[in-house]
Amino acid sequence: MWQDLQINAPWGVSAYGAASVKAAPDLVRILLGVERIEPSPAAAFEAGQANVAGLRRVLRSHEIPDAAVSASRLRLTSAWEGYDANRKFLGYKCVASFTIETANLDGLQQLLIDVVGAGVNRVDEVDFDVRAKAELRAQARRAAVQAARAKAQLYAEAAGVQLGQIVHIQDVDPESLGNQRYRGHGSGGSSAAEDFAPGHVVVSAAVVLGFSLAS
Repeated sequence: MWQDLQINAPWGVSAYGAASVKAAPDLVRILLGVERIEPSPAAAFEAGQANVAGLRRVLRSHEIPDAAVSASRLRLTSAWEGYDANRKFLGYKCVASFTIETANLDGLQQLLIDVVGAGVNRVDEVDFDVRAKAELRAQARRAAVQAARAKAQLYAEAAGVQLGQIVHIQDVDPESLGNQRYRGHGSGGSSAAEDFAPGHVVVSAAVVLGFSLAS
């Protein structure tokens, strides 16, 4: 079995490092929709347009600018209930979907209450985020590099050799299913129970560094 552990092309030390950065959210993104079923296409469009107009009035009352709202065009489909011989025609369904962004996290609860009151009957997702995600990702990547370097140094010292220059840098998606073999092998900054602390957005990064061995 030891033959399976041989290194075919020995060249140095490879180490994986991961890190996460937490930040309080300063943005919330809401995905919602309006669906109305009426006997005729004209009635369905009219009902949908009325609900969309009511929704826009609510958003303006919450001082959410039009630029923070992404809306789909009204779509019309036939609505059915049941399957095969038992299928029953219900009418025509008018659907409109919206994505809303707001920095007013304190007013989120009232906003959701008001949009439902305006006719929204589908709240698909409420996602908290941070505006400075690029900066946080860069911070996590720097910490991941430090973690990988510290691990490689530890291995080199334990093996009685000197760590050389970096000869390989590989970015790793810490959430990728293909990299499950790396999970749990990062530094203290890698995924841990604190990553799931409520009220925080966690931005993660991971890297594999390859080092030569100094002669």
